[in-house]
Amino acid sequence: MSAGRRFRRAAALGGAALVLAEILGASSAFAFSASFAWCREASPNFQLRDVPAGTVNLQFAMTDLDKPSFHHGGGTVGYRGQPEVPCGAFASGFVGPAPPPGEIHTYQFTIKALGPNGTVLATTTARKRFPE
Repeated sequence: MSAGRRFRRAAALGGAALVLAEILGASSAFAFSASFAWCREASPNFQLRDVPAGTVNLQFAMTDLDKPSFHHGGGTVGYRGQPEVPCGAFASGFVGPAPPPGEIHTYQFTIKALGPNGTVLATTTARKRFPE
């Protein structure tokens, strides 16, 4: 169904349906993605693509998929259209990858694009093994 048709149909159902259609339509239109490279003793360098319009902050959280109970933290950085978040951007509150000697773990960052009032505009994930 086209976006115009969806909105006309939602309008016929009332304002609440229209708002829901706008939210669903907006969130499905984004192909927000990210990749990253490990940095020595600092938070990773992130490459960003198709961050939604209206994003003012990016919120990062890292999980060790091989040991998800260990809290690695993350950070929040301001977003002004830049295509990358540099190494060390959220050094405070972040614990880097540290699998036991001889093990390789897979780490996943969940990245949320946040609007001015903290609304989540889009979410993406990026994974990488450590050590590579």
